[in-house]
Amino acid sequence: MSRFIARRLLLLPFVALGVTALIFSLLQLLTPAMRASLYITDPKQLNALPDIIRKYHLDQPVYVQYWEWLRQVLHGDLGWSETAREPVLTAIRGYFPATFELALYSFACILVLGIWLGTLSAVQKDKIVDHLSRSTSISGASLPTFVWGLVLLMVFYGHFGWFPPGRLGLDADLFVRSPQFHPYTGLLTIDALLNGQWWLLWDALRHLVLPVATLTYFITATLVRITRSSMLETLRADYVRTAEAKGLPRDVVVDKHARRNALIPVITLAGLLFVGLLSGVVITETVFNWPGIGRWGVTASQQLDIPAVTGFALIFAGMLVLGNLCADVLYAVVDPRIRLQ
Repeated sequence: MSRFIARRLLLLPFVALGVTALIFSLLQLLTPAMRASLYITDPKQLNALPDIIRKYHLDQPVYVQYWEWLRQVLHGDLGWSETAREPVLTAIRGYFPATFELALYSFACILVLGIWLGTLSAVQKDKIVDHLSRSTSISGASLPTFVWGLVLLMVFYGHFGWFPPGRLGLDADLFVRSPQFHPYTGLLTIDALLNGQWWLLWDALRHLVLPVATLTYFITATLVRITRSSMLETLRADYVRTAEAKGLPRDVVVDKHARRNALIPVITLAGLLFVGLLSGVVITETVFNWPGIGRWGVTASQQLDIPAVTGFALIFAGMLVLGNLCADVLYAVVDPRIRLQ
């Protein structure tokens, strides 16, 4: 197992280098003056564009430009975001925790419900549970996210006033910005616990309910279909029939023999889903006024904020590489045969 992980870790720098080279090659479609905007922090610097181009070697051969750009990235200098009015790295640090918190709670619900419903649907094939599960999956995949989100808002906030949009209420937001609050992680539910503020935890959870429910209903549908298909194929395998013929209980056959082997395609999909959630679920963040990295990325692209878009692409690519690494490790945990490849 350790050798398998070590091989994957050795490949990681080369994959990351390839990703940065791809992003840099896309930047080469821009003129040196446009790429110089990565380093402009004040409109007055527009008069000094030739000096900025020479300073960052933007008029040098491509390999020199790539090395200088990569050196800046490795030092955390991703440029200045005109949209956020602060350095790109600072903006990412500010927006990412909100998206990560939303993704964490949503993914936990998606994973549990998706695997459970998919397994139950396969075991109870063509029965009422299977039909209900498939109907829910189809409706979840067909209904646009913003429609489901708006319906939840109208019912649970507009009518009952239970779960408001945004990340915090007014009183909670003022408290978080005060010196009395210590932001340890950036995740408000965890920081509320660490600060011993139970009322703040309740307020943060109330604001999480509707966006988490929207994402769970929308994305779980895909996971249910994949889990069901994989489980049906596994349940028809010879070793499963042999286990049943030996007289093993149905629950043991499903949980210990079938589901474990059916999880490999589910792990692939789950890894991509989590990375997608981390990259910012733009529509959900917009509908529920959630201050996440997705909304910021879209705003930056609309305003042609090149440094912000480049930083967003680098962060997303890095998460995708790490997500694939985690999926590979989970493959080896689920299926020991993969460790020998």
